[in-house]
Amino acid sequence: MRQLAPGVRLLDGRPRHLMNVYLVEDVLVDSGTPRAAGRIIRQVRGNPLSAHVVTHAHPDHFGSSRAVCEEFGVPLWAGAKDVEAIETATPAVARGRIGAALSKTPMPPPCRVTRQLGEGDEVAGFTVLEVPGHSPGHIALWRESDGVLLCGDVFFSLPRISAPPNFLTWDPELNRASMRRLAQLRPQLVLFGHGKPLRGEPDRLARLVR
Repeated sequence: MRQLAPGVRLLDGRPRHLMNVYLVEDVLVDSGTPRAAGRIIRQVRGNPLSAHVVTHAHPDHFGSSRAVCEEFGVPLWAGAKDVEAIETATPAVARGRIGAALSKTPMPPPCRVTRQLGEGDEVAGFTVLEVPGHSPGHIALWRESDGVLLCGDVFFSLPRISAPPNFLTWDPELNRASMRRLAQLRPQLVLFGHGKPLRGEPDRLARLVR
């Protein structure tokens, strides 16, 4: 694991930065695909773990959630409007033929969510922000004291910073509004679900959404 900010570490991935998983104090944020379970469990073992948070109900973010929760005996927390999708393994998909096709692909095992997160809740020193669009219940985590933002998939950073692809996004216009909201925070460090961190450019996101 690599430390990115006080109390925030990035787990090693294969390949690095394709699907990011973070350990924030004693809370695991996202869990990649089901194939990542063994790698995540090996890295987390030996560290205190009190809970697991999923930023949104897509299979590359809750794919190993049940395995992690069962292995460490920790609860799963997620945005209120994504709970049903995680518990039934039926994510909301984008409109159109591609979204319909993706809905028929194999999904990760469902996992019970024990806490529904909403605007203003606190998780490991971060504030929960409701930022829907990529999924109905997408959340971000924001630490105002040092400007650290875990934005999930509201933005992508593969290979450059952009909006997530429309064919993967439940409501692109709503996500655009969430992009504008996060950009207004002027974060000092942005940690993405996909891609490399952005550090020391607080106006970069705002330039993207003008």
